[in-house]
Order: sequence, then C-alpha cells, then structure tokens
Amino acid sequence: MLILENVCKTYSTGFPALNNISLRVEKGEFVFIVGQSGAGKSTLIKLLLKELEPTSGHIFINGKNLGRAKRRELPLIRRDMGVVFQDFRLLEDRNIYDNIAFAQKVVEAPNRRIRSEVLSMLSMVGLLEKYRNFPSQLSGGEQQRAAIARALINKPAILLADEPTGNLDNANSWEIMKLLDEANRRGTTVVVVTHNMDLVQTMKKRVITIDHGEIVSDESWGDYGYED
Repeated sequence: MLILENVCKTYSTGFPALNNISLRVEKGEFVFIVGQSGAGKSTLIKLLLKELEPTSGHIFINGKNLGRAKRRELPLIRRDMGVVFQDFRLLEDRNIYDNIAFAQKVVEAPNRRIRSEVLSMLSMVGLLEKYRNFPSQLSGGEQQRAAIARALINKPAILLADEPTGNLDNANSWEIMKLLDEANRRGTTVVVVTHNMDLVQTMKKRVITIDHGEIVSDESWGDYGYED
C-alpha cells in the first residue's frame, strides 16, 4: 500500500531532513506519525505527495514507484490519495457544496453522481445544513470537516492528514479524529502526522516516532502495555 525503502532527503542547504527512512503501511491501517517540530514529518508528507524528490531511496504508493512515475501519471497516482492539511485549504470563493463537488469535477464524475455523493458526504461530516455556506462563515472545526469530506469524496485508498487538528481546540480535535476513524473503518488507509500526544494515546493505533530525520520507534498500541 505505502512503502518507503531507505529514503533520505537532504535539502540544498545541506540540512538532512530524513535519514534512511524505511517503513511499510498496509492496506486498512491507521497510523500516527509523531515527532517534535523539525523532526522531518512534513518533509515525509511532501515526499509522499511527490512535491519533493528523495535524495536517495524508493517510495511506492499502491505498488507504483514514485521515482519512476512520469509527470502525466501523477494525477492518477494522486487520485488514490486524499489529503487534509492543518490550514484547511478550502476555496474561499465557493460554498461548501462546490468545494467538495470540485474534487469530483476534476475526475469528470457525472453530475448526477456528484450531487448524490456530495450530499452523502456532507451528511457524514455533519454539514448537510450548511452546504450553501462559504468557508468564512464556518468555524475552524467545520472547515476541517469540509476539508475531510473533500478529501474522501473520490474514495481514495489512502488518506494523508498533516496536523489536521493543529488549529483546533480540544473538542473539535476529537470530532476530527472520530471522522478519520470512521473513514478507516470504511476501508481507507489513514496516515496522520501530529504532535498531539493526547489524541495519539487515546486512539490506540500504530505510532511511528521520528526524531532528527530518523525513525526511533514503531509501535502498536499493545507495545505500550495498555492493551485491553
């Protein structure tokens, strides 16, 4: 599903952001990637999205070697990945319905299916009554729920969430985690980058810790000794 083999990333300044990272995320897993600021978490996400190229090593998404992927193949590869960011990244000049529908129009879904699936997704994230609202009319938590709906609308195999609760209070953070957990229960592989250890410890998922560009631990919940 998602494989990194001996991946290194050194920036032009000489800064080694990632050093010999190897990991494997299987289909249907929910994985947290944690670490302090500057540990290399954001670099890892950018490599997975092919916004950056590794200095060395190999990255595979659904069996496809990103290093060998041609530019024209990237849109197809990225269709299998939904992405949620800390700053929401909604289109401010479109209402919430059109923000979510936009993702389906990109893949040229028929209009009848767009309407049905957008309304279904809005219902799932609890925003059905606010489909006409613009992003500026929603709270931060509501905007992030809309962003999750947009990320999931095309039924991606993998959902990458980069600090999805970073701009939210505790109550809204838990609502977002519940939505990500529900997406995982429906079959989506979920990878969440976060520094919120309260969420991590409560969710009881696999946790990969990065420090100074290296994986220093990779543990399932049972490894912490808290298994029910």
